[in-house]
Amino acid sequence: MTLPKLSPDMSTEEMDRMAENAARAAGFLKAISHEGRLMILCHLASGEKSVTELEELLSARQAAVSQQLARLRFEGLVVPRREGKAIYYSLADDRPRKMIETVYELFCADQ
Repeated sequence: MTLPKLSPDMSTEEMDRMAENAARAAGFLKAISHEGRLMILCHLASGEKSVTELEELLSARQAAVSQQLARLRFEGLVVPRREGKAIYYSLADDRPRKMIETVYELFCADQ
């Protein structure tokens, strides 16, 4: 993959599109930059989990897990599914999984 070359003669439309993409990317990176949210995404990379399962896996209170899930939902990284009283979460698309794989490769694979 090669990055596009930036030039001073880019059109206003190209610059606007680039700024929109940068804003989306910044939101994505901010969302995953929190340790708790990153751990949630790691667990969801292996499949759908209930809020209760995530609480147990993270050894965290329901309020804390719900707060982090709300941010991930806001950024469009996870989607909820209700089944009776339980709420299950899964990754919204493949972007978080790709990022988790890269982070794992950079920080965890050699340990």
